[in-house]
Amino acid sequence: MPELKAIYITAGAAGMYCGSCLRDNTLVRTLRARGCDIHLVPVYTPIKTDEESVSVDRVFVGGINTYLQHKLPLLRYLPRVFDRWLNRPSVLRALAGGNVKIKAAELGELTVSMIAGEDGAQKKELRELVDWLKKEARPDIINLTNLLIAGFIPMLKRELNVPVVVTLQGDDLFLGELVEPYRSQVLTRLRELAPQVDAFVVNSRFYAEKMQVLLQVPADKFHVVPLGIDCSGFPEPVVSATRADVDTPPVVGYFARISPEKGFGIVTDAFIELRKLPGMEQCRLKVGGWLGAADRDFFAECTSRLEQAGALPFFEHIGAPDRAGKLDFLNSIDVLCVPTIYEEPKGIFALEALVCGKPVVLPRHGAFIEMIERTGGGVLVEPKDTKATAAVLAELLADPERCLALGTAGRKGVLAGATAEVMADATLKLYEKLLPRK
Repeated sequence: MPELKAIYITAGAAGMYCGSCLRDNTLVRTLRARGCDIHLVPVYTPIKTDEESVSVDRVFVGGINTYLQHKLPLLRYLPRVFDRWLNRPSVLRALAGGNVKIKAAELGELTVSMIAGEDGAQKKELRELVDWLKKEARPDIINLTNLLIAGFIPMLKRELNVPVVVTLQGDDLFLGELVEPYRSQVLTRLRELAPQVDAFVVNSRFYAEKMQVLLQVPADKFHVVPLGIDCSGFPEPVVSATRADVDTPPVVGYFARISPEKGFGIVTDAFIELRKLPGMEQCRLKVGGWLGAADRDFFAECTSRLEQAGALPFFEHIGAPDRAGKLDFLNSIDVLCVPTIYEEPKGIFALEALVCGKPVVLPRHGAFIEMIERTGGGVLVEPKDTKATAAVLAELLADPERCLALGTAGRKGVLAGATAEVMADATLKLYEKLLPRK
């Protein structure tokens, strides 16, 4: 392996557990264990993970500065010492917490400015990041967590002249939430930047094909790197093959952000339907996941439907637990169901359930199709079909032997091809391929 110094630039999510942050942190930690000199550098806000964060204790292009310099042009000319104070991780954690209600649809103008790079209102912030990369970090290769933060790629290519890799893991979802004319403006800029990217990383063939069309980029620029999780902390599953061996009612689990797009409304209605089916009257719905301020009214609407159906006593929301709490949650359910509305590009939550030996019920779209093909650990249902979802859940919960078989296959599939080590090895091979030969 040639000597390699890499920088991975990730994007914090304002105090929220974020799938991209979790993936990026796991990848960088595993690459470092492989001997790679790589640093995880946050932009916007510090990252939040349920594992030890390996990110540097510094934030560039801080979210507060980014917003203020867009709204108040005078701030673009203040000394950097002022910017650095607002970019301090402690300040950002204090100000960018769970009460932030801004959604992507409200960030169109700011996104256009950010993606403009040195022609946008955040030029000073980006300039500081590029200067740091050039004078202190001096990487051989740079990996960005998405294309939406890539407005400064022309500066990187001009001043550092190193390969730039962009991981695509939900760019289309954010883009789809923007309103016009901002969506078209951002898409045009992304298509202008894409040819300057040396390689795109995606986690599935589905997403490669989708983003090829969206970004108008040749297929040979896309590299499928399997999504992987750190399986070291997950205990061997203890699963009973017969329901008679268990003195508790069956439990359906949902573990993801509490939001319409993640399918929380679908699983709510499917659970109501499930309890109408023979033998499922005592079934439970246990939910874990981040609930942001912008989705609290939606959550209240869903729990109101549960109450009207007499199902609220059988429902439990445990909040957004730490890693130990997540493992306890996964070990307490019989099947995981996260029926996303959108075409999921990753699905870390599904891999975590599978490695615990828990089968998954997922919509037949996005990366889920390939995940189930590879692992054999679950059942796919038609997206947004609450009755079909309820029927499949009832079949599984009434057949513990099938649940056991699916969970066992899923665990084997994850351990064979969806670990952090597999993900890191594939990433490192790509990095080495892109570096000029010495």
